[in-house]
Amino acid sequence: MASKRCLTTLTRQFSTSLSLKSTNSHQFLKTLIFSIPSINNTTSKFHLYPHSSRFFSSKSPKNPEFTSTQIQSNDQNVADDDDDEEEEDDDDEDEEDYSSENEEEIDGNVGKRSVNEPSCFEERSYYVEEKLLEAADIGYKVVGPLKPDDRVFKHYESAFAVVQIGSHQFKVSNGDCIYVEKLKYCEVNDKLVLNKVMMVGLPTQTIIGRPILPDAAVHAIVEEHALDAKVIIFKKKRRKNYRRTKGHRQELTRLRITDIQGIEKVEAPLLGKSAKASAKKGEKVAVPA
Repeated sequence: MASKRCLTTLTRQFSTSLSLKSTNSHQFLKTLIFSIPSINNTTSKFHLYPHSSRFFSSKSPKNPEFTSTQIQSNDQNVADDDDDEEEEDDDDEDEEDYSSENEEEIDGNVGKRSVNEPSCFEERSYYVEEKLLEAADIGYKVVGPLKPDDRVFKHYESAFAVVQIGSHQFKVSNGDCIYVEKLKYCEVNDKLVLNKVMMVGLPTQTIIGRPILPDAAVHAIVEEHALDAKVIIFKKKRRKNYRRTKGHRQELTRLRITDIQGIEKVEAPLLGKSAKASAKKGEKVAVPA
């Protein structure tokens, strides 16, 4: 930029020194060039000597004189350069103003979004429908929290069921406790209904689904969200000085089975009463003579 400005000043001085003789103008030009150190480096790029065809005429090499057409063209080029520089400066200023305005608008929009809309870094708020669909895919349904007045625990029954939770199957009966992979949308003391029942059975009969029994259901209660025992993963690469030890604890949920529905439960007679009844039938009654 500085070199261009110096050249513009030089060309203007050339236009004023046209009336002088060629020798005087040439000497004056040399003195100006050597007086400014920053221009000495640019003399190799711009031919400012008498034999140059850009600034001097080629008709009389002994007495070089400036031609009017060449000077006018040089002046026009310099003026065009000045206009281009001014336009570039204006464009830079416009871009700076536009960028500052955009930054202000973006800052304002960010402030509005932070007030009105939740940010993407916050935890996703699941809707009720999404919760129900995901829970149904896993194989359970949340009924509600357990109340103090509820009497869900019953005496042991001989019925059993095979239920699927996620990708695992469990054989359960009334009062059993099972550990499953952590269920997302349930808390401790929530009542659940396990929908994916594969099989239900009694000592006298068994019902098998194809693959699921739609009328059967297993009721359970969430007792605890716990962690499984730590599993240590060790990695090693030979001759690489690479050893890594990593531990992992799987998140689990403990369920207590409270009831199995979908099959008719027949109460088995007590062993003591049946033995007494059979003994009475076997006895012979004495008839008086």
